[in-house]
Amino acid sequence: MGGVGEPGPREGPAQPGAPLPTFCWEQIRAHDQPGDKWLVIERRVYDISRWAQRHPGGSRLIGHHGAEDATDAFRAFHQDLNFVRKFLQPLLIGELAPEEPSQDGPLNLVEDFRALHQAAEDMKLFDASPTFFAFLLGHILAMEVLAWLLIYLLGPGWVPSALAAFILAISQAQSWCLQHDLGHASIFKKSWWNHVAQKFVMGQLKGFSAHWWNFRHFQHHAKPNIFHKDPDVTVAPVFLLGESSVEYGKKKRRYLPYNQQHLYFFLIGPPLLTLVNFEVENLAYMLDLLWAASFYARFFLSYLPFYGVPGVLLFFVAVRVLESHWFVWITQMNHIPKEIGHEKHRDWVSSQLAATCNVEPSLFTNWFSGHLNFQIEHHLFPRMPRHNYSRVAPLVKSLCAKHGLSYEVKPFLTALVDIVRSLKKSGDIWLDAYLHQ
Repeated sequence: MGGVGEPGPREGPAQPGAPLPTFCWEQIRAHDQPGDKWLVIERRVYDISRWAQRHPGGSRLIGHHGAEDATDAFRAFHQDLNFVRKFLQPLLIGELAPEEPSQDGPLNLVEDFRALHQAAEDMKLFDASPTFFAFLLGHILAMEVLAWLLIYLLGPGWVPSALAAFILAISQAQSWCLQHDLGHASIFKKSWWNHVAQKFVMGQLKGFSAHWWNFRHFQHHAKPNIFHKDPDVTVAPVFLLGESSVEYGKKKRRYLPYNQQHLYFFLIGPPLLTLVNFEVENLAYMLDLLWAASFYARFFLSYLPFYGVPGVLLFFVAVRVLESHWFVWITQMNHIPKEIGHEKHRDWVSSQLAATCNVEPSLFTNWFSGHLNFQIEHHLFPRMPRHNYSRVAPLVKSLCAKHGLSYEVKPFLTALVDIVRSLKKSGDIWLDAYLHQ
């Protein structure tokens, strides 16, 4: 093995049949810079520096695991591991030294989680129910038709329009959930079918880019609640979350009255996220332009005869604003109240549990949230079909109890209120640091 701190070989991949060089973690950690990235998967060391730009999930996603053991992330994100390993082989430069731990974290926890993952596979918990997902798509399409029929039969008055907008907002929310399932490849056994179906749901039913969503969302899953890695919490200077509150306070940064952010959250958070922020972000990644164009063509052609141009624009905005409220409250109730800060290089299980919590299940909550109330299970097993979360949850809870990890479950309304409480707490921390540090 090379001396501690010495750079490893950079001349290219290991030669077939030749003994693999060995590395210690101290050597590997030196390679976490732009243009110089190593990572470890199943005790093998790979140099992804040049290849990262060709990574299907984007260079940022794989780069977030630089100088780390990415074994559990690798298994969590990929369906066909043997197929993906073929792409890793040319990047292989060595392996961990025998005395080095596989995971730079609690070894027993990592081993127990991998045993739990295998148990879930043995229980067929990664197999999707076609009936379940067919029903989901069917009820989305039924709501789209119902909304149009209301306007067609009752006319474009205020009451029919408000009811139709409400139904369409629910349909849009459920479409978010379905495309989310497809993006995680949790419905079809073949990745290609998941990708095509996601483009249809995200593009034709919602008017957004599947590529944009995956680029953003996979980073969130890789490093939840980590600044500059999880786009969902990189929201400064509009809102301050977690550790950024103290940092902004100490540096005397006051772009907004952050001690009042729990109040202006209601004005610019839930109402405008999908209508403004997502629409603008989406344009930068519009690789699915035709799919998205088909949504806008269908929507405006369907309602233009009833409302005219100004009316249909107002109707569209109303649907997006209602939908945005659902998106913000449902997606953030599991994350905003949890630990938010800079990279701490935890193992997969610890990092996911530190950033997530569950909400008590019920038939309504499961449906309304798209099973995102099982956020812990979803983050540990992102490819698992959501109808199986309730079956794996007792096993996860037992794992947490064995290793002294928090498995937090809240009532639905408490989880929603905790978003506002967390914003207020962060704002108060900022004000104290601003005035006294």
